[in-house]
Formats: sequence, structure tokens, C-alpha cells
Amino acid sequence: MDRNPTVYILCSENRRALYIGVTTDLARRIEKHRRGLVAHTARYNIHRLIYFEPHETAPDAIAREKQLKNWRREKKLILINRSNPEWRDLSGEIDSN
Repeated sequence: MDRNPTVYILCSENRRALYIGVTTDLARRIEKHRRGLVAHTARYNIHRLIYFEPHETAPDAIAREKQLKNWRREKKLILINRSNPEWRDLSGEIDSN
């Protein structure tokens, strides 16, 4: 399977804390977050995948990650609400092969 660079956003159960990251293996990275192997997300119980977008190249994905991290919270919430208004956990929609 091709490993497309992917930007993703996780949230805590109460939706207060957000985490933005980039990876080439989204299923594996989500598993690491859920197992508590990423310190920041473990500390704040951030493990629900609420947004992701694949990119053609790693530089494109990294640039997008930086862009999203620089956005104000309100703008991030608009992005999430447009694609996932119920804030469902999207981890079941990713290919883990």
C-alpha cells in the first residue's frame, strides 16, 4: 500500500483539546496515540480522530500542518464542522493495510 502523507486532527472527549499532526501511516499513528505513546495526547486524553486530509507529497503535508497550527481555534473549528459536523471518530474510515 502507498503511504500518503496525511495531516490529521485529534480531539479530547470534551472537545476542548485539539492536536494537529502529520504522518505517512495514519492507522499506526492513531494506534500510538490511543496507547498513550505520544506524551502530549496521552496527558490530555486526546485520541479521537475528527479530521484528516491526504496529500501527494510530504512537503505539502508539512506545509498544511504548519498552516493549520497557525490558525486561530475558531478557524480550526469551522474546518472540522464543515467536514465532520457530528465530530464522529473517523478512525474506522482509514485503511490500516
